[in-house]
Amino acid sequence: MSTPTSVENVVIVGTGCAGLTAAIYTARAGLAPLVLEGPLPGGQLTTTSEVENFPGFPAGVDGFQLMQNLREQAAKFGARFEQALVTSVDFTALPRQLVAGDRTLFAKTVIIATGASPRMTGIPGEKELYGGKGVTTCATCDGAFYKKMEVAVIGGGDSAAEEALFLTRFASKVYLVHRRDSLRASKIMAERATSHPKIQCVWDSAPVAVEGVAAGAVSGLKIRHVRTGAESVLPVKGIFVAIGHVPNTAPFASVLDTDEGGYFRPAVGTQIRTNVPGVYVAGDCADHVYRQAITAAGMGCAAAIEAERWLAEHCG
Repeated sequence: MSTPTSVENVVIVGTGCAGLTAAIYTARAGLAPLVLEGPLPGGQLTTTSEVENFPGFPAGVDGFQLMQNLREQAAKFGARFEQALVTSVDFTALPRQLVAGDRTLFAKTVIIATGASPRMTGIPGEKELYGGKGVTTCATCDGAFYKKMEVAVIGGGDSAAEEALFLTRFASKVYLVHRRDSLRASKIMAERATSHPKIQCVWDSAPVAVEGVAAGAVSGLKIRHVRTGAESVLPVKGIFVAIGHVPNTAPFASVLDTDEGGYFRPAVGTQIRTNVPGVYVAGDCADHVYRQAITAAGMGCAAAIEAERWLAEHCG
């Protein structure tokens, strides 16, 4: 065990909605939190050009600007920010230890808000047109931008079926692209999706490329029939990738309880407490159901209040 040179009251890992909200609350409580920014400061919302469903912005708000506002608000109250990627932890004793590169950080309490990364197909054009250019991973966030347009959903599980059904509220037509001849979704979700008049299932087909890179906006999705090899292009303006998420929990999974999908499993009866006292989780790394900015912010608030109370009780 390393010898601490200084011990933080709170270390917050992650700077999405959950992490920055936790930073605001702990900073206002006078705890001077240290916030560690990973490879994508601000989280996934920084790649979204317009957020219309975050309360308080009737005209919508640019995702990057929203996260910048939260960061500035936290800094105003005394939160400190450092670029660091946590690679391992030791939570067996107090203070808790977090290893980031060649540094070891020590903390009385820890809030983990590392989020989850959407699984992507990796096809050409997907990365170039992701985030405000037609490729997205969230129908709830972006569906309203495709009113009376044709869109495609890639996937075959419950998430894909839910995305497709949600998009029927806005889109004129929804292509549901799946590499098999039936959905992997639950029976009820599959029946709802396959029977909806606006949804056209594109069976035995795999995405090949996103078209429209030169113009800077999606103009179609090239697909290949897995049995015949025949290629065609779906004339869509929006592509929703719904093949799951990967929670960013690997550095902590050896000491904190996770479920079969790798998401943190909070203590029974709570959303944010873990099996280690004084260590809390918030946002998409512990939530595979809602995955919304506002729910992540709420979890960050709860984690901050819990950390403040734990410090008051155990550290005077």
